[in-house]
Amino acid sequence: MRRRTIPRLGLPLVLLVLLAGCKGKEEAPAPPDVEVVTVEQRDVPIYRDWVGTVEAEANATINAQITGYLLSRDYVEGTLVKKGQLLFQIDDRTYKAALDQAMARVTKTEQDVARYTPLAKTQAISQQELDDAIQNNLAAKASAEQARLNYEFCKITSPVDGVGGLAQAQIGDLVGPSTGPLTTVTTIDPMRVYFSVAQRFMTEWQERLAAEGRQPREGEGPGLELILATGTVYPEKGQVKFSNNQVDIKTGSIRVVGEFPNPHQVLVAGMFVRVKAQLGVEKGALLVPQRAVTEMQGRYLIAVVGADNKVSIKPVQAGERVGSDWIIKGDVKAGDKVVSEGVQKVKEGTVVNPKPASAPAESKAETKPETKTATE
Repeated sequence: MRRRTIPRLGLPLVLLVLLAGCKGKEEAPAPPDVEVVTVEQRDVPIYRDWVGTVEAEANATINAQITGYLLSRDYVEGTLVKKGQLLFQIDDRTYKAALDQAMARVTKTEQDVARYTPLAKTQAISQQELDDAIQNNLAAKASAEQARLNYEFCKITSPVDGVGGLAQAQIGDLVGPSTGPLTTVTTIDPMRVYFSVAQRFMTEWQERLAAEGRQPREGEGPGLELILATGTVYPEKGQVKFSNNQVDIKTGSIRVVGEFPNPHQVLVAGMFVRVKAQLGVEKGALLVPQRAVTEMQGRYLIAVVGADNKVSIKPVQAGERVGSDWIIKGDVKAGDKVVSEGVQKVKEGTVVNPKPASAPAESKAETKPETKTATE
């Protein structure tokens, strides 16, 4: 029997032919999967925020204006007091005696003037004697007024409505103008919030007013709201009361005072809060998620997916942040599909397999517009 053999040189050629046939059957790589979002267009309020401190409109330091022994404390520390309410009583016996003596002198000098007046007319006494009597009467009245004030100063009253602070003197202490404050009374409604804003913000505000065709009026400013340390929004809205008359050359900022109602005493002097102001509303703003915007060498880029699923890389201008979104401007329009996940997989001209982006962790309906801090 004869054996059929394959020549040795022919075997490699057969293998190459078989491999070439397999390669011809390989499919082209599938387009990468990416998530896309639709460019949204809507009116967006523009906010700014700053760190502020709460202070009372008035923080009256209560001092004794005359010297004497403290007889009583007539208010409860930490409670509301009214304007004119008695806070402390100083022993007034010495001052009452001085007042009585001064009033007696007033009576005596008035009698002298009444007696000397007709006598001077008949020249029974000289005009000089009448003039001296009149001057003595005026001096007596002035002394009596001073004695009356000293006597009234024995009753120390509150100059404002507010909360009485801790008493710094005890009953029986000798108090006076040089012994230091007895207590403080702090107003609580309204309260002021002090914060510093960049000069740029004031310029932006003035430019927006100019765009509306009006000039800023004294005390006019954007409406304010507060975010407390707990993250909750203070329910009462505030207004800019006034701003300082010069820019701090070290920080380039201006000191601003806002005023807020405080009917339930939620705001306390010394609190740190965030002050938020709405600068205006940007009409017809285009928004995309921040994750869809790529920053590269100072440029902001987005990947737009066309009707043919081909990617176009387009430069944009990034504006305000609004929740998890970013306001953008550029060669883009509402309804465009933008890659939000998988940006690293694409480049100009890449054909992709677009899929709707999954919902974010927080609902857009529940996301309030994010604000910029004063340093941004």
